[in-house]
Amino acid sequence: MAERTFTLTNATGLHARPAAVLVKTAQQFEGTEVFVKKGDREVSARSLLSVLGLGVAKGDEIAIRCEGPQADEAMAALAALIEGGFGE
Repeated sequence: MAERTFTLTNATGLHARPAAVLVKTAQQFEGTEVFVKKGDREVSARSLLSVLGLGVAKGDEIAIRCEGPQADEAMAALAALIEGGFGE
């Protein structure tokens, strides 16, 4: 299991495009469950509607948790994505 906390710095937070990129990245790691948590709500990172439903804005803190055989690889990919501002 891998878990990290991030503060979003991109202008739109986890709005439509960044959320879709996050979901697509999470889905690449079959057999590994990826979760996004904001406050007391935690959702699957494989569901675009669930991720959008968190209402993550710029400056918000989220936690990413990965469980499964590719947890470390998934975390590395997601960390690079988030820290890179989703390419925005």
